[in-house]
Amino acid sequence: MNKKSKETKETKETIVISLGGSLIIPNQIDWQFLKKFKEIIISEIKKGKQFAIVTGGGYTAREYIQAARKITKVTLDDQDWIGIHATRINAHLIKTIFRKYAHSKINKNPRVKEDLNNYFARGEGIMIAAGWRPGWSSDLVATIIAERLKAKKLINLSNIEYVYNKDPKKFSDAEIIKKIDWKNFRKIVGNKWSPGLNAPFDPIASQLAEKNELEVIITNGKNLKNLKNIFSNKNFQGTIIKD
Repeated sequence: MNKKSKETKETKETIVISLGGSLIIPNQIDWQFLKKFKEIIISEIKKGKQFAIVTGGGYTAREYIQAARKITKVTLDDQDWIGIHATRINAHLIKTIFRKYAHSKINKNPRVKEDLNNYFARGEGIMIAAGWRPGWSSDLVATIIAERLKAKKLINLSNIEYVYNKDPKKFSDAEIIKKIDWKNFRKIVGNKWSPGLNAPFDPIASQLAEKNELEVIITNGKNLKNLKNIFSNKNFQGTIIKD
């Protein structure tokens, strides 16, 4: 590698995206959303960015778990494995639509002692990853990958626009939070994670993100114009978690 190409590689901004399963399959595969999402990501790659995209399980995982519960008692371990495999089928779908640009770490351990930047060595603009082991949410996998890639920003795309100071479905006086530090965010989400936990960002992932001084943006992924604003450093709707 010559000096010029090395400098170009080192100056690329790496962004990790935790892509919620609710966006991929709200109740059936939302191919129209995925088509527009692909266009935006590719346009950002052409501007010099590179991405790690980690898929969630969402609707697929819930449907399988609910079906199993109608027949038998489902353990937490079983719930976890169903969720993991749901993230993997979603990840294969995302890798397929980004085939020209993507390297996949599906089914691989993101903690292995390797330089994940090597996966961008041949010009790939995207790494696709999924769930790996029981007890690890897709948020945690995304945060670990951000740590390994030394990424400074993680965008959590889900079906919520903002973090609230309490559950808005239960409390009419819940207030929107536009910016919060990790200490106060962790007071909201707590310190424990379980399969199917309804939290804006995994509590265990939050601990690691705080340790690594990672900036996490939580926003509604359906609003793709808003996502473009995030990439362009313009005003956007969403919550920034940052110390």
